[in-house]
Amino acid sequence: MNVGGAVYILEAVNVHLAFGGVAALRDVSFAVPEGSITTVIGPNGAGKTSLFNCISGFYRPQQGSIRFRGEDISRLKPPARAALGLARTFQNIALFRGMTVLDNIKLGAHVHLKTGLLGALAYFGPARREEMAVREEIERRIIDFLEIDHIRRQPVANLPYGLQKRVELARALAMRPTVLMLDEPVAGMNREEKEDMARFILDIKDEWDVTVLMVEHDMNMVMDISDHVVVLNFGQVIASGEPSQVQQDPAVIQAYLGDGDVETLRRRLNLKTEAA
Repeated sequence: MNVGGAVYILEAVNVHLAFGGVAALRDVSFAVPEGSITTVIGPNGAGKTSLFNCISGFYRPQQGSIRFRGEDISRLKPPARAALGLARTFQNIALFRGMTVLDNIKLGAHVHLKTGLLGALAYFGPARREEMAVREEIERRIIDFLEIDHIRRQPVANLPYGLQKRVELARALAMRPTVLMLDEPVAGMNREEKEDMARFILDIKDEWDVTVLMVEHDMNMVMDISDHVVVLNFGQVIASGEPSQVQQDPAVIQAYLGDGDVETLRRRLNLKTEAA
């Protein structure tokens, strides 16, 4: 959708989600500019992961809609949304630990495979050729890009946490996304791993022409690489805009501090980030 010169590839429109009598999201609306890194932030329990689950199709909101390129996709199941170009990672790593890195990544490409069930089971002719083409693409483009060639044959269970997060990113890229949804991509990482992941995310946007929608708690990273920031608190959008604008918004300061000023907010967020 084109609004005021900006092209929005993904939109949440008046989304309301409740579990029993508890509202997780209340009339949430925001738009993701195409070609941007848009980050959703907010205190714990603000509704960030619930919003991600609504966008990716794991939850269906009671009210409102999710729109992709202007079309309502609210009734589509997760595989159909993935086929459209929505790929995501998860806050808790969701890899098959007994499988190799390469096999985990290849699973991400299955949404685009054309071979039928019988052909895939027999694994000959078209099925074999298609699988080999997928493997070549993954090894040439994704594994080299994410610098994980040295671990491609290792079982995921043998890898340190930071590399497992990188493998999960690789699997999402194998889905050939138009919009890449990252749920806390640097959670639990050390400083060097965070810097590597931030570099990869920037390159995915610039070199792969992929729009990134991210949930993240590391405020240094958020403010460094985001083009647009959306702030949730108690299931509602309380601010949105460029990082410099959001940092100075009184509602954001109130949500994180209860009171105080911008410099106090920055100091506390930096301390929290360094302690992580």
